[in-house]
Amino acid sequence: MSNSERVDLTVGELGESGVLRRVLAQLAEAEAASLGPGDDCAVLRVEGQLVVTSDTMIEGPDFRRAWHSGFDLGWKLAATNLSDVAAMGARPIGLTVSLAVPRNTPVTLLEDIARGLNAACASLAPGCGVVGGDLGTAPVITAAVTALGDLGDRAAVTRSGARVGDQVAYAGALGLAGLGLTLLFSDGAEGDGTAHNRELPSHRSEHPALLHAQLAPSPPIQLGVVAADAGATAMMDVSDSLSLDSRRLAEASSKDFVAEGGGSLSIDLDPALLTDAFGMQHGEQVPIDSMLAGGEDHGLLATFPAATMLPPGFHPIGRVIASPDKTDSLLVGGVPYEARGWDPFTVRLPGLGQA
Repeated sequence: MSNSERVDLTVGELGESGVLRRVLAQLAEAEAASLGPGDDCAVLRVEGQLVVTSDTMIEGPDFRRAWHSGFDLGWKLAATNLSDVAAMGARPIGLTVSLAVPRNTPVTLLEDIARGLNAACASLAPGCGVVGGDLGTAPVITAAVTALGDLGDRAAVTRSGARVGDQVAYAGALGLAGLGLTLLFSDGAEGDGTAHNRELPSHRSEHPALLHAQLAPSPPIQLGVVAADAGATAMMDVSDSLSLDSRRLAEASSKDFVAEGGGSLSIDLDPALLTDAFGMQHGEQVPIDSMLAGGEDHGLLATFPAATMLPPGFHPIGRVIASPDKTDSLLVGGVPYEARGWDPFTVRLPGLGQA
């Protein structure tokens, strides 16, 4: 075995060129790429307008290495960005991935991240792939991903198009990722919040859906185009929580609705519909509070005209109504609801020593 192939080799020992060779060997070519990784820029073929989104994940606030394998981390990096592209009604065509890691990081970890990225693209968005990126050093693992999508002949579905009378629908897992994170912190961390993996094998065996939803989510990426073609008036990826993102959709749509001469609008979520559709998922009972306040499911929240038959995979969960009070953009069961969920600036996670 040559020195460059040693399984215990670190990125600091191998160097950038050697690391790149081993990482790129794990990646399949994106179908839309005329020119992929290796030059100053990638070159992509597109049929329509291009949608672009970026997201950053940092070791500590966004993931813990004790819980995430390299493969799971790569999968999650892809999935969380692909869902944003899907929420615009676009077809994902490429990812760029910039990774900064400590010098003592095993090269095999980066290979596993690349395998996870590749597998997520193949499973969730066939034809999409990594088309470029960058490598660097940092005190903790930091990943920045940019996802690209092709709208083809469709107009983008934004979060601001909902109108009074629309039905509110959701596709994907709901509340499972939040329950998974609660499980990890309750049984997978020391008293000071330091993560460990001693219970991870048993959790994966006893609660696979919760762990999968948190560590390697599988959003319904291909339903984004389906929803757009079915006439979705507004859509967004639910990453922070159903309640927070429903409120954001209502507020964005209210601005456009008022500008068009209408009044303010609200989203009224129906607890009975939510419980019927999502109260039991993959053998796990999901409380209504977890559906509303749990984040990181990355499902698709969409509104459709009242007379539209919802596409397969979407479940009705509420209605868009004229706002009874301009300050109440979100109601649950007709009652104003204070949205809760993930906010990186206000949520304090155990084990980070945040000021």
